[in-house]
Amino acid sequence: MINLTNYQKIKTQLEPFGAELVAVSKTKPVTDILELKSHGQQIFGENYVQELAIKAENISDVSWHFIGHLQSNKVKGILPLVKLIHGVDSIKLLEEIQKMSQRLNLTTSCLLQIYIADERTKFGLSYREADDFLNSEHLSKMTNVQIKGFMGMATFTEDDDKIRSEFKELKKFMNRFPAFDTLSIGMSSDYQIALEEGSTLIRIGSAIFGERNYDSN
Repeated sequence: MINLTNYQKIKTQLEPFGAELVAVSKTKPVTDILELKSHGQQIFGENYVQELAIKAENISDVSWHFIGHLQSNKVKGILPLVKLIHGVDSIKLLEEIQKMSQRLNLTTSCLLQIYIADERTKFGLSYREADDFLNSEHLSKMTNVQIKGFMGMATFTEDDDKIRSEFKELKKFMNRFPAFDTLSIGMSSDYQIALEEGSTLIRIGSAIFGERNYDSN
């Protein structure tokens, strides 16, 4: 069941920061998404390609963001559907997005996912890898992708100072690239810290939709 009280509270908290809410609708039914859409929500985040495709067939006039770990062999399935891919966690994946976007005559907006957490289970480029790529000629050849900024996932911890430090470092890194305007940091447990550290997109699922109903891939 959708928690509309939390939804309205979060939307109000976002206003002073000029940030946008990505409602993470993975594993949630179409009816829940339509209900939240009826209250004005426009951006929804999905983690699984097949699930996104099914929902996109049934729901129109919303912006779909792909926020999960994307496998190269599934890129083609989401490109016509998504407005933004958050988790580009390797140059190899970006190359595949470029190749398929060119084939489909699309320009695909992406965020580079940076590995900021102290956890092996997280994905992402190191700061050095991202910096080297963004200052290379390789990037100029990718004419069908548009990098808008960065995405990061903080360490899963109750240590707010550690979370803030990780977000702060990513924002500092982003400031080196004035053309970038999108920073996707912050989830249900840490979005308030993320907002204070410069997030422009927060990804909220459980605080709005409740715990996930099932798993899929």
